[in-house]
Amino acid sequence: MSSYNIETKCIQSGYEPGNGEARVLPIYQSTTFKYASSEHMGKLFDLEESGYFYTRLANPTNDAVAGKICDLEGGVAAMLTSSGQAANFYAIMNIAEVGDHIVCASSLYGGTYNLFAHTLRKMGVEATFVDPHCTEEELDEAFGENTRAVFGETIANPALVVLDLEKFAKAAHRHGVPFIVDNTFATPINCRPFEWGADIVTHSTTKYMDGHATCVGGAIVDSGKFDWTANAKKFPGLTEPDETYHGIVYTEKFGAMAYIMKATAQLMRDLGSIQSPQNAFLLNIGLETLHLRMPRHCENAVKAAEYLKGHEKVAWVSCPALPGDSQYELAKKYMPDGTCGVITFGLKGGRDAAVRMMDSLKMIAIVTHVADARSCVLHPASHTHRQMNEQELREAGVQPDLIRFSVGIENSEDIIADLKQALEQV
Repeated sequence: MSSYNIETKCIQSGYEPGNGEARVLPIYQSTTFKYASSEHMGKLFDLEESGYFYTRLANPTNDAVAGKICDLEGGVAAMLTSSGQAANFYAIMNIAEVGDHIVCASSLYGGTYNLFAHTLRKMGVEATFVDPHCTEEELDEAFGENTRAVFGETIANPALVVLDLEKFAKAAHRHGVPFIVDNTFATPINCRPFEWGADIVTHSTTKYMDGHATCVGGAIVDSGKFDWTANAKKFPGLTEPDETYHGIVYTEKFGAMAYIMKATAQLMRDLGSIQSPQNAFLLNIGLETLHLRMPRHCENAVKAAEYLKGHEKVAWVSCPALPGDSQYELAKKYMPDGTCGVITFGLKGGRDAAVRMMDSLKMIAIVTHVADARSCVLHPASHTHRQMNEQELREAGVQPDLIRFSVGIENSEDIIADLKQALEQV
């Protein structure tokens, strides 16, 4: 499918039915698969042959959807996970272990920040957080001999900072480590990080990819371009024998697909954060309209931002696609066709005014979720980022009065009318 345009890939990639087979991707709702001989099963367990034997490790429905996401991003291999958090966790732990270190852009989703700053630290992996707008020299200073990856979000949630992908990719490669990018907000419709030097891409498929708030999930995509053997001592899990699989060396046996094969064979085997086939099926339905929904999200977001920017009760508005925004130039470079449907803003009355305004909304709902067809709002400092202290909030770009507004694909006039009547209550 690599020769097709991305709109066609959204619909056609990942699954190609044979003669007389189901036109729509089937749900293989089975934990296990039957084989005629013990020898055949043994070869599957030894990774000597490809096939299905237990859904925790592989499932035809999941593989088809992972294949579609892989094709959309332009990678060589992909895997689905149970959530975006699991995807980011696996992406790091597939190449890091006790005593290792990662470099991260500080503008991150609150859950990801906690995962890297606290949970990974308890597991022996330290993280250094850098300002996404730091200089190349400042970025280089964050690296150490034990650094194993660089991580950032294409568009930070909820700070909406657009990451300078080329700058971070070049820094990672100068130090011989991969650059991992969470591309959840932009999606491959608006940005394909591999084209800017990224090596691995993750997604919370729960968001725009599903698009309907029906299923939690995540994905990891490997570009296949990072040379693990060139820095073999940094990545022994990929370049040295795996005794749990009879001494297999992943880079030797699987080449460009080594990273995803190891993540499946080791992490998914031992930790089991698999996406259910039912959820993968629903995700695939969402992916089929991703190319139609994203432009509408972006269009509505700009209209809502323009309205809020002109309102007397609004103190500030952040929308990377809006001319004059601090992120506009980077957005224009990396996402010329649009960014995402999420904008942020603050009211002149501060935090109390923000809460009153949100409570006065009628159509736009207050929910934990973001990035689906329905418009919704959230106050991150009180909700998704409430575990973070004041300094951590500032580093993540989360102001106390910040309202995260996920603009849906309803009629823009109705969205703005709801904002108007709610602001009148402040």
